[in-house]
Amino acid sequence: MGADRDRGGRRRPARAVVYAACGTVLLAGCASMPDAGDLRDVEASQRPDAQVRVFAMPPRENAQPEEIVQGFLEALTSDDPGFETARKYLTEKASKQWRPNESTTVLADGPNTVAEHSGSKEATGDYAYGLIGTKVATVDSQFAYEPAEGAYDETVHLTKHEGADGSKEWRIDALPAGLVMGMSDFQRNYESVNKYYFASNTRGGSGDQLGAVADPVYVREQVDPVTQMVRSLLKGPTRWLKPVVRSSFPTGTALKKGVKSLTPDDQNRLTVPLNGKADRVGQSVCTEMAAQILFTLQDLTPTGIDEVELQRSDGTQSCALRKNRAETYVAHGPAKGAQYEYFIDGDKRLVRIAGAGSEQEPEPVPGALGDGERELRAAAVSRDEDTAAGVSLDGRSLYVGSLASGASLGEAVLESGATSQDDGLTTPSWDVSGDLWVADRDPEDSRLLLLPKGAGDPLEVSTPGLEGRIEAVRVAADGVRIALMVREDGRTTLLMGRIERTDPAGENRSNAVAVRELRSVAPQLEEVTAMSWAGDSRLVVVGREARGVQQIQYVQVDGSTPVGPAPSALTGVQEIAASEDERLPLVAHSEDGIVRLSSGSQWQTVVETGMAPVYPG
Repeated sequence: MGADRDRGGRRRPARAVVYAACGTVLLAGCASMPDAGDLRDVEASQRPDAQVRVFAMPPRENAQPEEIVQGFLEALTSDDPGFETARKYLTEKASKQWRPNESTTVLADGPNTVAEHSGSKEATGDYAYGLIGTKVATVDSQFAYEPAEGAYDETVHLTKHEGADGSKEWRIDALPAGLVMGMSDFQRNYESVNKYYFASNTRGGSGDQLGAVADPVYVREQVDPVTQMVRSLLKGPTRWLKPVVRSSFPTGTALKKGVKSLTPDDQNRLTVPLNGKADRVGQSVCTEMAAQILFTLQDLTPTGIDEVELQRSDGTQSCALRKNRAETYVAHGPAKGAQYEYFIDGDKRLVRIAGAGSEQEPEPVPGALGDGERELRAAAVSRDEDTAAGVSLDGRSLYVGSLASGASLGEAVLESGATSQDDGLTTPSWDVSGDLWVADRDPEDSRLLLLPKGAGDPLEVSTPGLEGRIEAVRVAADGVRIALMVREDGRTTLLMGRIERTDPAGENRSNAVAVRELRSVAPQLEEVTAMSWAGDSRLVVVGREARGVQQIQYVQVDGSTPVGPAPSALTGVQEIAASEDERLPLVAHSEDGIVRLSSGSQWQTVVETGMAPVYPG
C-alpha cells in the first residue's frame, strides 16, 4: 500500500525486504532474515520479483498515533502469514476480535488517513483516524473477488495501552473488519488461481468424462499458496458458482489434524493427508478428488505438480493420480481441440481455415452453409465441428446444417419478427451438450432462446433481473456460465450469468432453463463492442473506457484484470474470436479484414474481406 498512501509528505514506516535463498517462487519453509543488508522502502507501484518476501516492522517505542496507523496499514500488505506484526499495533482485546481473513477491501488509491480528533491527544488519551478512499473490489472469506464502487470511509481508534512493563504506548483498540489496501498492493500481494469442481446441471457431451469448471479465487502469493488453495478447494465452491457445480470431496473433508503445510517433493509429487470424512470413498471418487487438486495446482508452482497422492486419516494411501492420466477422467476446457477457425467470407458463405497458425487459404465448409445458397452474416460451429448454425444476411432467420459434403439445408429453425437489419438474431453459440443459444433482438419481443440440439421448438430462457437488450451471447465450454453483452440506456456492458437447469433432461419446458445472478465483469469499460471466451475463466473484450479509445483486453469472469500483457493494439475491431484453448491465436474482424494474432507475434491479415470470425462453441 506504500505508494498508494504516500501523500502530502506523510511518513512511511520502513519495511524489511527479504530475498529468498531458493531459486524458485518462495513458499512456506523457505524464509529467513539475512545476516546483513540494509532496510529499504518498497514502492507499492512496483511489483517485486517472485523471489522477494516483504515483512513489516513492529511499532517502535513511543510511536505517535499517526505512525501507529501507518505502520499497521503497511503491515496489512506484508508477507507475514498470520499478520502477527500487524497485531502488535493493536490492543490485546482488539487483536483477539480482529478477523483479517473475513474480507479484503481493495481501493483505487489509498487508504488515505485523516485525523478526526481536534483536541490534545495527550490530554484525552484517545485518538481517531478516518480511512478514506474509492472502492474498486472486495474479496470475501471464500477469497472470491467482486467489483465494487462507491466511497470507503471507516475509522480506526487509538488509546494509550499499558504494556507488560507498565509503560503506556499508543495502540489501536477499534478498527474496520478485515483488510484494506490499495489496488497496487493487492496486485503485488495476491494472485488469481482457479480451483476446479464438476458441472452438476449439464446433460454432458464428453462421453464418460466429467466437465471441470474453473472457480477463480485470490490467495496471498507468498504465503504458502499451495496449502491455501487445497484448503479452499476442500471447503467447496464460491457462493456464486455453488448452485451449478459439485465437489467429489465428501462434506466436511479437510486436511488431517496437525497438517500445517503441503509441499511437493523433489519428484513434483504432492501428498495430501485427509481427515476421516474421506476414508470410505471408492477409487473412482478418489480419482476425481485427486484430479480436482491436480487441476487446481497446475500453475501454482514453478514446475507444476506431476502427481497427487491422497491419504486416509490412518496414513494409508487412498489413491494416486498422475497429471498425464487426469484428463482421461475429466474434461478440462474444450472436450477437443479446435481443428479450424471459421468466418463469413466476401460471398457471405461460411468458410474455414486450419487453426494453429496455418497459412493455407480459406475454404468453404462442407455442406449447404458453405455453398452460398443462403447468404449469411454470422455463424456458430458446434464443439465437435460436425454441425453449424447460420444467421441470414437480414438477421431474421436461423439455419442449422451438417458440415458434411452434400448435406442439404432445410427450413429455418427460428424466425425473428424484427424488421430492421440492426435488430434480429445475434450470433448463436453452442454449449457442451450440443444445445444452441441465440438472442432475438426484436424490439417488440426481445428474449434469450435455447434450441435443444439445435432443433425443435425453442425454449425461452428466463433471465431474472436482466434490464436491457442482449446484443451478444457466448456460452462457456463448461456449459454452466454464459457471457452476455447487454444494451441499456445507450451503453453496452458485459455481464456474466450462471446457467441453471431445473430439468436437465428437457422434459418439462416451463422455466426449464434460467440465467441467474448476472454480474458485471468489465465495469471499467464504458462501452463493450465485442467479446469471446479465451480460457477457463478468462474472456477477451473489445471496448473503451470513459473518454478513452478502443482497446483489447483480457478480463476474468469475476471482474478482475488478469496479470500479464493485453493483446496487441488493433484498429477498428468489430468482432473478435478466441478459443478456450489459450494456445490458439486470436482472430478478429477489423478495418483490415480478417486478421489473426498468434502468441509472440503481431496481427497478420488472413483475408481482406470477411466478417464474423468464430471458433467452435
